[in-house]
Amino acid sequence: MINREAIQDTMALVLAGGRGSRLKELTQTRAKPAVYFGGKFRIIDFALSNCVNSGIRRIGVVTQYKSHSLLKHLQAGWSFMNEFIDMMPAQQRLDEVHWYRGTSDAVYQNLDIIREYHPKYILILSGDHIYRMDYSVMLEEHLAGNSPVTIGCVEVDKDEATKFGVMRVDETGLINDFIEKPNNPAEIPGKPGRCLASMGIYLFNADFLYEVLEEDQKDASSSRDFGRDVIPKMVKLGLARAHSFEKSCVRNAAKTQNCYWRDVGTIDSFWAANLDLASVMPDLDIYDRRWPIWTNQLQLPPAKFVQDIDGKYGVVRNSIISGGCVISGSDVYNSVIFPQVRIHSKCSLEGVVAFPQAVFHQRCEVRNAIVDKHCVLPPGFRVGFDSEWDKSNFPVSKGGIVIVTNEAMKSLRKEGRISSRQSLSSRTRTARNSLPQGPVPAGRARHFPLFSRSMPVQSCAGISRNSLPILTSKNIPFSALTVSAALRCCIQNVQRLLAYGKLKQGHDGRILPDVP
Repeated sequence: MINREAIQDTMALVLAGGRGSRLKELTQTRAKPAVYFGGKFRIIDFALSNCVNSGIRRIGVVTQYKSHSLLKHLQAGWSFMNEFIDMMPAQQRLDEVHWYRGTSDAVYQNLDIIREYHPKYILILSGDHIYRMDYSVMLEEHLAGNSPVTIGCVEVDKDEATKFGVMRVDETGLINDFIEKPNNPAEIPGKPGRCLASMGIYLFNADFLYEVLEEDQKDASSSRDFGRDVIPKMVKLGLARAHSFEKSCVRNAAKTQNCYWRDVGTIDSFWAANLDLASVMPDLDIYDRRWPIWTNQLQLPPAKFVQDIDGKYGVVRNSIISGGCVISGSDVYNSVIFPQVRIHSKCSLEGVVAFPQAVFHQRCEVRNAIVDKHCVLPPGFRVGFDSEWDKSNFPVSKGGIVIVTNEAMKSLRKEGRISSRQSLSSRTRTARNSLPQGPVPAGRARHFPLFSRSMPVQSCAGISRNSLPILTSKNIPFSALTVSAALRCCIQNVQRLLAYGKLKQGHDGRILPDVP
């Protein structure tokens, strides 16, 4: 029986100030909890949705590192709450010297705000894990155990346990040993190769938590961290109990034997967790209407699939395509495409996680990559096929996943290694609408010797008046064109030839024509 009164007396604090340094370029402009996940969500949405679905309505979100994107998301997507989501950015509330110095200090500096709501129980959560959990089950066990603190735990492989706090538990659930990020984690008795790891979920009696944090502040040797300081002290005093995730996990109806919990703290684990959602039988069921994942719902049209410029259709298989996307005759396999992504004709994407408003121009080939928000890939762009070229131009994970960022693309354009004209105009008009319509005249490529096998497209910007006679032909009378019109016409026709496949473009932006 769920104790409704106890749930109403519970306040959740989501710690969302982490840097997420192992996610590298994905957290350069946003905190880890604000990173996109699963086609339309942010990572923090899972912890917040668990609170709402569990009946917990008083929630505080503690932020610090690059919190602008996260705060915008919370304001836009979580305003439906009847009670509140209280945002608690680092403000040096206690003095003008220290920001948040650790997880326990982040809670301590907001105790005056927390006390105003008079909670009896305080649930402390990490905002950077992917899982579905009924916190009311943990609360029931906490009340029955008569311990002032209960810690959520999950079984993990020994190789992964070095990233977490690892505990030993007796048959009654009392924790008798706890070590934060050990080099040689203790295995579960009878389960070789498996360890019991902390989920970063702590349920405290409120009055007890206030006392513990006050004492921790007086300890000059403390690092102000729950895992390193507060929890080990409680374990030594015999006051901490463990709650197994298996008891409160909201399971996938098709895979009831699995308890899904992921720390998507590396590029490889983040990419794999996203692509798992696009598989036929994913481990995490985001389509379960019994336990919805709430998020910011943008007002977008449905995804649209149309033929390419030759009237041919592409294939989309085992992929998530979000609202506002337009895919024109391209092949998309095993990929997760976020809202408002534009994939132009004859592209091929496989194993791609594309963040919102990315643009793939004609004939892009992308494999095993994460494409950041607003990235624009020019026609003929290829990545994920040449590991040496990838590593010399983009960040690449240990597992070979390429991270295509705006900074890397700008660097390639600045160095003249890829064409920039079409990608720069992509936000205001599509490539097809910006080019002359109608069939490509036969042999047109021969009338433009200016674009030779050894000259990049962008070289036309420096053309001189003396070279204008090269542009003259029976199709383009020189007397009818100004200098700018001649250049524009020339560029447009090369773009059309690229789109129709009559010309090809290398990584360095040079034209590689198929015609002599």
